[in-house]
Amino acid sequence: MTRERVNVLGVGITVLNLRTALAAIDDAVRNHQKGYICVTGVHGVMEAQDNPAFKNILNNAFLCTPDGMPMVWAGRQKGHREMSRVYGPDLMLDVCAWSEQSGCRHFFYGGAEGVADLLAKKLQSRFPKLQVVGTFTPPFRALTPDEEKALQEKVREAKPDIVWVGLSTPKQEKFMAEYLPKLDTTLMVGVGAAFDFHSGRVRQAPRWVQRSGFEWFYRLCSDPRRLAGRYFRNNPLFVIRFLSQSLGLKRYPL
Repeated sequence: MTRERVNVLGVGITVLNLRTALAAIDDAVRNHQKGYICVTGVHGVMEAQDNPAFKNILNNAFLCTPDGMPMVWAGRQKGHREMSRVYGPDLMLDVCAWSEQSGCRHFFYGGAEGVADLLAKKLQSRFPKLQVVGTFTPPFRALTPDEEKALQEKVREAKPDIVWVGLSTPKQEKFMAEYLPKLDTTLMVGVGAAFDFHSGRVRQAPRWVQRSGFEWFYRLCSDPRRLAGRYFRNNPLFVIRFLSQSLGLKRYPL
């Protein structure tokens, strides 16, 4: 089923909320409809501006969810009042809760050494009936042919319905687009920092900060060395370009 999308600087953000996102995942798993899900905010949209291949990956996703509040505001500006944030960590928890009844099987790929295993333990403690059938911690580089074969064999034996990918954007989206045809799974979902949040390695922003649209500032304060360049460049550029798009300008000021 084709879902409506909102054009945000050339990236089609799916018109969703957590309830409808979960319904789409349920339908895909039940019908074995292969696809990957990109949880996309300002960072992903801006990475796509000068990278047509990456933009194509986002636009070919089964779902490209409105991860950040600016994506939600863009949708509501177009009249989609039902649209709300489909935040990666929240989506993961909702899917895990649903899985206790559905029997959906999960595999965790990504994170630093030991994080995927810790995440599995934490989620199984929270959701006792959750079926976690495997984990894989990749190196900080492309997989070698032997490593790729080992991953394929591990996933083939585990038979997960969903492979959760905890890398960074755009690395995780590129990985999903390349590996979905190679792996014996139905869905791949890129959730980035959710691995660190739910394993307890990194503290999440309070809920009121998330709703305000200033989670980026909270995260910047927590990890300025890694995130300063991303936020101080991407956020102002996004505002300028989105306002230009909204005004119907054919060329961006920057």
